[in-house]
Amino acid sequence: MSCGDPHETDCSEVLDHLYEFLDKEMPDGECTKFEEHFEECSPCLEKYGLEQAVKKLVKRCCGSDDVPVDLRSKVLGRIDLIRAGQAVPEQDVAAPDLMSPEVPADLASEVTSEAKK
Repeated sequence: MSCGDPHETDCSEVLDHLYEFLDKEMPDGECTKFEEHFEECSPCLEKYGLEQAVKKLVKRCCGSDDVPVDLRSKVLGRIDLIRAGQAVPEQDVAAPDLMSPEVPADLASEVTSEAKK
């Protein structure tokens, strides 16, 4: 996605690191570049708003769910593989289609309404 306008920070870089920005996992200087980009680029700002809404919704709806016991070890194992430079098998992890019958209608409408705010 790109608005087609030139920016100091390219749209692809912003979108590639959007979750790091959302999770406050990047240095302040990088955050400032992203904030400036969002001021200039409405498509990226829209994507940021959507991802921020989804993150809030997941936290609210799933924040009290128990984490599977083996999840921590799986995540740490994948991190170790990545750090060691080994190939990490890709898994088919697709974002759910909000209009699919597997996604409850109230959840889908809440996500889309949150994204419009």
